[in-house]
Amino acid sequence: MDQPSERPTPPRPHSDDFVTHTVTNQPTPLTPYDAFATDLPLRQALNREGAAWATPEVAAFGPIAGGEMMALGILANENKPTFHPYDRYGHRIDEVQFHPAYHRLMTLGTQHGVSNFNWRHADRNGANVARAALFYLHCQADQGTCCPLTMTYASVASLKLSPALAQTWLPRITSDAYDGSAIPAWQKAGNTIGMGMTEKQGGSDVRANTTRAYPSGASGPDQPYELFGHKWFMSAPMCDAFLILARTDAGISCFLTPKFAPGGEPNGSNPRNPIRIQRLKDKLGDHSNASAEVELQGAIGWMLGEDGRGINTILEMVALTRQDCALGSAALMRQALVQAIHHTRARQAFGKHLVQQPLMQNVLADLALESEAAIVLSMRLARAIDASGRDPGEAAFARLATAIGKYWICKRCAPFVNEAQECLGGAGYVEDSTLPRLYRQAPLNSIWEGSGNIQCLDVLRCLAREPLSRDAFFNEFKEVHGHYPALDDALKDIVAALADSANLEMRSRAIVERMALALQAALLIKAGDAQVADAFCRSRLAGAHGLAFGTLTQETPLAYLIDRAYA
Repeated sequence: MDQPSERPTPPRPHSDDFVTHTVTNQPTPLTPYDAFATDLPLRQALNREGAAWATPEVAAFGPIAGGEMMALGILANENKPTFHPYDRYGHRIDEVQFHPAYHRLMTLGTQHGVSNFNWRHADRNGANVARAALFYLHCQADQGTCCPLTMTYASVASLKLSPALAQTWLPRITSDAYDGSAIPAWQKAGNTIGMGMTEKQGGSDVRANTTRAYPSGASGPDQPYELFGHKWFMSAPMCDAFLILARTDAGISCFLTPKFAPGGEPNGSNPRNPIRIQRLKDKLGDHSNASAEVELQGAIGWMLGEDGRGINTILEMVALTRQDCALGSAALMRQALVQAIHHTRARQAFGKHLVQQPLMQNVLADLALESEAAIVLSMRLARAIDASGRDPGEAAFARLATAIGKYWICKRCAPFVNEAQECLGGAGYVEDSTLPRLYRQAPLNSIWEGSGNIQCLDVLRCLAREPLSRDAFFNEFKEVHGHYPALDDALKDIVAALADSANLEMRSRAIVERMALALQAALLIKAGDAQVADAFCRSRLAGAHGLAFGTLTQETPLAYLIDRAYA
């Protein structure tokens, strides 16, 4: 048998030979981009709701929100705040330390008016609408910092009930300066405000609160109180002061309670108020922000508003924070939609870009409809709040529409973001895509400041106690009566349901949902784009829609809705 011939040894492979593939069929990075210039529905809403004059200020924030702030949002959420109860010498300090990205986000938000634009332009109609647009842009980059910015913005309404305190605090609260250092509020150019309402035994039932407030020192409008008790959920515990509910002999009252206070427990040169942080909450999302359980061990506070009327006092603040819950959820939906459209425009499958595939078009167009309906309602609500001081009808509409919008927009957020994740496939489940962060954040606004049941009960309460709110709601439909039979039928259903007093509370979710959809439909009709309004009315009111996104009918202008959503 012949022996096999000896084969030569092949040459050693060059390192380039180990490259197994090149990267193709992947989108380029989205950021940086201009979050305002690419958002036609937002730009139109800003004009329609009376804030066209503020377009330069809002437009200037667009590239920042879609650029630097997007990168900062990633860093701030990857590096959670940490609790430091003591300093190196053993002194109690109750400090929460944040990543520098958090403080930069707070600085940018404060400078550009997220917490103060409407107060600094209080003489201009539409200032609250412009501020809502700024908040909407900020929330797309990071939601955790939106919490203290919201509370600072909203606290002004409650502080105005006590002129002496307002005179001292409001110039700093409405300032465009941010200072995150742990020093007394009066040593800073700008202050942030938090709130402490809920307790372990009560949650949303704040009338069950047990925290007590005792007079301390001379009586009078500047009389300090000492607060003893606990708070189960205090968000942003490094704020300069907090609005806290505590019980006096007259009932639940509201107190401005600073983190540092003259006469507080001294520690060197800083008189720290004894607001003792017990621990930080380990939350599903909202990782850039800290939320704490605290004990009040004789903390010094000053009463806001009337003694025993603290719930009414703090509701002045809550009404505005609930507006921001709706705006924040609309912002989350917007950013998820942008991520989905950006990905599908660049990614190919089965011979076409994903955005050209009929079924993907159906999903994206449906999400675009939902997103535009969310911002059109949120910005209409912002206009109503803006006009509340000069128009009783708008004030009544704002009280009712706040609960309606907070309920429905926040409810739609989580399934919306999940659908956007599916548009990216497995990439949407990976942290680098930012969609997992948006998904973890999505349920928060439906819980914070009163969950779904609370909002629905508030709608019923408002309708029962304030006939003007009912008139204001139905007045929104006079201009569009007869445009769409499905909308007219929905209004008849709402009237009939509200008349069924025996089942009103049990069916309140279904009623509020119907009210929200009808209101969104009317606002879209009045906004003037017939294709958007027709698609919304047919899908949301006429029954031509399934239970999931992506079930629009064949008559729907899918490509038009997608292109309109993200230029």
